[in-house]
Amino acid sequence: MLLEEKVALITGAASGLGRAQAIEYAKEGAKIVITDVNESGLAETEKLIKDINGTALSVIADVSNKEDVHKLVNKAIEEFETVDICVNNAAILADFKASLDITEEEWDRIMAVNVKGVYLLTNELLPYMLEKKKGTFINIASIGGTIAGVGDAAYITSKHAVVGYTKQLTFSYAKDGIRAVSLCPGLVDTPMVRYAIEQEHPAAARQVASIPSGRVGSPEEVAAFSAFLASDKAQHINGVEMKIDGGQSIG
Repeated sequence: MLLEEKVALITGAASGLGRAQAIEYAKEGAKIVITDVNESGLAETEKLIKDINGTALSVIADVSNKEDVHKLVNKAIEEFETVDICVNNAAILADFKASLDITEEEWDRIMAVNVKGVYLLTNELLPYMLEKKKGTFINIASIGGTIAGVGDAAYITSKHAVVGYTKQLTFSYAKDGIRAVSLCPGLVDTPMVRYAIEQEHPAAARQVASIPSGRVGSPEEVAAFSAFLASDKAQHINGVEMKIDGGQSIG
C-alpha cells in the first residue's frame, strides 16, 4: 500500500474532495485525521473510513482560526504521535462573481479559509516535521490557481496564492526534508460543482464545454492522484503544480 504506516491530516473532509481523499488514503494504509466545520458530514466520513477497516480521528475545527488549528494538531499528535502528510483541502468560493460583485466580507472569508488556513496549519505542523526531517504537504489548489475564468475573483486569487505559497514553502524547507505539491483539479463532480451544473449556471456550462475529454472528473480520480503524490514514490515531485483536469486548462 502506498501510505502504509503514515499519518495523514486532511482538512475539509466532510464532503467532496476531502472525503474522497480521506477514504483513498485509508485504503492505501494511512491513519487519518479528518477535520471540518460540518460536524454531521465529518461523522459520515469517519464512518465510511471505519467501514473499510480504516483508522480515523475526527476533529471539528475552523482552519482560519489559529486556536482551532492549534487544538487540531495537538489532538493529532496526542492520538498518533506524528503527522506525516498534511492535505490542505478546505476551501470556499463565492459563486462565479467578478470583482465588483464580491463584497469585502466575502473576499475576507475566502482568503481566510483558502489562504490563511493553509498558512496556519502548515506552520503548526512544520516544527514536528522539521524535527524528524520529513513531511509532505499536498495543497489542494485548482486549475484556477494557474488560469482565470474557473471561479470568482477572490477564489482565483486565493488559489494562485496557494500555488505560490507551495513554491516558497519548498524553496525554504526542501533541504530540511519538507515536500510540498499543489494539486490542481479542474471541474470535479463535487456537491458544490454539481449544484452549479444542475442550476444551469452559465459559467458552469461554459466550463463543462471547455473540457476536451467531454466530462467532469470524479473525486475518486483526484483522490488516487493525491495519494500517489503524497507517497514516497513521488519524492522527487516537489514545489510544482500538478493538474488533473481532463485537458480543461489547455484551451
